[in-house]
Amino acid sequence: KMRSLAPGIKLITSFSRDSWYRFFILILTFVFYTTYHLSRKPISIIKSQLHRNCSDVIHPADLNITDNDTWCDWAPFDQNNYQNLFGVLDNCFLVAYAIGMFFSGMFGERLPLRYYLSSGMILSGLFTVLFGLGFYWQIHSLWYYCLVQALNGLVQTTGWPAVVACVGNWFGKGKRGFIMGIWNSHTSVGNILGSLIAGVYVSSAWGLSFIVPGIIIASAGVICFLFLVEKPEDVNCTLPQHHVSSLTSKKICTIFQYDSSTFAFSCCQDRSKYHNVTIAKCAVFMLQGVVEFSLCLLFAKLVSYTFLYWLPLYIANVANFDPKKAGDLSTLFDVGGIVGGILAGLISDYSGGRATTCCAMLIIAAPMLFLFNKIGQNGLPTTIGMLLWCGALVNGPYALITTAVSADLGTHECLRGNSRALSTVTAIIDGTGSIGMQGIIVTVYILKCSVCPDLTFIKIILFD
Repeated sequence: KMRSLAPGIKLITSFSRDSWYRFFILILTFVFYTTYHLSRKPISIIKSQLHRNCSDVIHPADLNITDNDTWCDWAPFDQNNYQNLFGVLDNCFLVAYAIGMFFSGMFGERLPLRYYLSSGMILSGLFTVLFGLGFYWQIHSLWYYCLVQALNGLVQTTGWPAVVACVGNWFGKGKRGFIMGIWNSHTSVGNILGSLIAGVYVSSAWGLSFIVPGIIIASAGVICFLFLVEKPEDVNCTLPQHHVSSLTSKKICTIFQYDSSTFAFSCCQDRSKYHNVTIAKCAVFMLQGVVEFSLCLLFAKLVSYTFLYWLPLYIANVANFDPKKAGDLSTLFDVGGIVGGILAGLISDYSGGRATTCCAMLIIAAPMLFLFNKIGQNGLPTTIGMLLWCGALVNGPYALITTAVSADLGTHECLRGNSRALSTVTAIIDGTGSIGMQGIIVTVYILKCSVCPDLTFIKIILFD
C-alpha cells in the first residue's frame, strides 16, 4: 500500500522547477533592494539628533558648557543654518544619484548584472559605514560627510536598473503589475527597517545607525554574488512571454541610430540586423511613453523623497516627539506606500491602463496633501490616517512607474533581440525622476522656522 505524501511535500512538488526559480529570484531581488533603501534612511532619522534643543538635555556635571542651547549638538550642525547644511548633505547624495543614474543603465547593458549589483551593494555598505564612523572618529567637517554622501549616491545607482532588469528577464507581461506591485514594497520595507534600526541607536550612538545598515547591505552584496541568476536561460528555465501578440509587419519601430558622427533616421526593417546594437546607441525616448512617464515620475519622486528625508524631523519638531518615536511614526507613510503600490499594480493589470491608474491616484493625492496640512495635527489618530492615505496615493504611482511601466517599455516589441534594453530604459525613467528630487533643495530655504507647522514645504512641492 502506497503511503500518501506529507502535505508540505505535496505543496513543494506542486510547483514546477521554473516556478521555484522565479520565486527565488523575486525574493532575492526583493531583499537586495530592501537593503538599498535601508541604508538610505538613517540620515533622516539622525537629523533630529545632530541638532536639538540642548537646554532640555541633562548635561554631565564635569562638562564645561559655554552655550546652553548647542552644547549637545554635533558640529558643524550646531549652527543656526543647520537646516541649510542638512539640505546640502541631502543634495550631495541626490545630485550624484541623479547624474549617475543616466550612466548606470549603460554600464548595466555591458556588465554582468550579478557582478554589477554585488559590487554596488558592497561599495554602498562601505560608504554608509564611513558616514557612521565619523561619530567615532569625531569628524566635524561638512566636506567629509558631503563626500561620503556623494560617493554613496553614485554607487547606489547600481541597484534599481539591475534589479528591475533581472526581474523583467524572469517575469512576463501577464500579471506583471500585480507581481511587481507586491515586489516593489521593498522600497517601503527598506525605509521602515532603516527607520527602526537607526532609531535603536540614534539617541545613544548615532554612528551605529549607519554602521549596522552598512554591514547589512554589504552582506547582501556577498549573497548576490553567490546566488543571483540573471536570466532564465542560464539555468535552462523557460523564457517568459513578454509580448501579448506578435507584429505582422517587420517594421518594428522607428529609432535613431548612431551613424558615424551624425544621427541617421531609419526604420528597422529587419530587427536581427540590430541584435548586437546596445540600447544606449538608440534614442529610447522614441519609445512611446518613456518621456511621459519619466516626467510624471519626476514630480511623484520629488514628493516621496521629501517625506523620506524630512518627515521624521518635521514630526519631532511639531509633535515634540523624541527622535526614536518620530522615526517610528514616519514609517506609516511607507506602510501606506506598500498598500498603494500593490493596489496600483492590481488595478492597472485588470484595467489595462497604467497611465490612467497613475493619473487618477496623483490627482487624488494633491488635495490629500492639502488636507494633511489642515487636519493632520488634530490628534494622533488623524495624523496616522493621513500619513497612510498620503503614502498610498503618492507611492502607488511611483511604484507602478518604476517597476511595471519600466519593464513594459524595456521589453517592448521593438527592442527584441536586445535583452539588456530594460536596464537602460529603467535608468532613463528613474534618472529623470531623480532630477525631480533636486527640488528638495527648495525645502531647505523654506524650512527656516524651527517648527514649520503649516507644512509649507509640501505646498511648494505641489506647485513645483
